[in-house]
Amino acid sequence: MLHKKTKEQIGHYLVTPFPIATEGGGFVGAVSIRRGKYDRVFRFIPQFATESLASSFALSEGRSMVQSHRLN
Repeated sequence: MLHKKTKEQIGHYLVTPFPIATEGGGFVGAVSIRRGKYDRVFRFIPQFATESLASSFALSEGRSMVQSHRLN
């Protein structure tokens, strides 16, 4: 994987996106949202041509989930 992982601290949460390669040669985005010792991982459906696009999408979605309090 060539893409550098980007971690973002949002309040009490650490949001870490990561791209996952698909069998078709594309990438899907996934994000880890961590608070303390608990970690939730979400994988998204849209497919992207590059790791960078998948990672950016996942970070944006994770950020939105934390900011809109959709984790409860």
